[in-house]
Amino acid sequence: MPQKPIVYHIPVCPFSQRLEIMLALRGKEDAVEFRVVDITKPRDPALLEKTRGTTALPVLECIDGTILKESLVILQYLDEVLDGGPLRRRAPKEHAIEQMLIGREGAFTTAGYVFVMNQDRAARDDHAEKLLSIYRDMNDFLAHWAPGGPFLFDTFGLAETVFTPMFVRFHFLDYYEGFALPEGPDYDRVRVWRAACLEHPAAQQVSKEEVVKLYYDYALGAGNGALVAGRKVSSFAFEPHWKDRPWPPQDKYGGSASDAELGLSG
Repeated sequence: MPQKPIVYHIPVCPFSQRLEIMLALRGKEDAVEFRVVDITKPRDPALLEKTRGTTALPVLECIDGTILKESLVILQYLDEVLDGGPLRRRAPKEHAIEQMLIGREGAFTTAGYVFVMNQDRAARDDHAEKLLSIYRDMNDFLAHWAPGGPFLFDTFGLAETVFTPMFVRFHFLDYYEGFALPEGPDYDRVRVWRAACLEHPAAQQVSKEEVVKLYYDYALGAGNGALVAGRKVSSFAFEPHWKDRPWPPQDKYGGSASDAELGLSG
């Protein structure tokens, strides 16, 4: 059995970053062992046995060998079992409020990923409007429950931990789709919240450059390490390191750059 809980993860994965942020906020970075999984290669049979055949990451292996799945489940489990006060709000009503906001995360995440993976230029505006409608809903929620801001409560908390990795990943929409929040009161409160989340010291595990470079294949419609037609190397490959690669072309609708143009071949 492991000496401490093990998280099997993809380093740039937003669902894993949630755990990293929570551990940083709690001062518990060493309480969990992170083991990297290369999604460009077939899963290790030993890991598949642990997960009963599922490949979604992250997964948590508890000290007693129990396997837990789904990042929100893992996040809230670790927040409860680690020594010290939890990140979640202790007052039941405040916890209910943060859970109402967290309940919007699934639609938000889906809209952003569907948008970046869209390959139909004519559908771009529809995808942008879908995401903007969710931003407007979150803006209304925050303006009602936390008009003073910048966070939902007095500090960066559980809701911010859940959403911030998605704000980071959606840099790929800024880069590949030219997406930006419009000016005006429909977005002003959520804009302040997003900026405060992105700037928080506990949420700096992943940079815009890393996201843009590694998620290039997502922008071409190929997710989770899948190969784009005509390419031999995934943008999620560990080597060469993303810092040593050029920035990808921004025109995702103009066809794929070659492995050589992406710095993925010798």
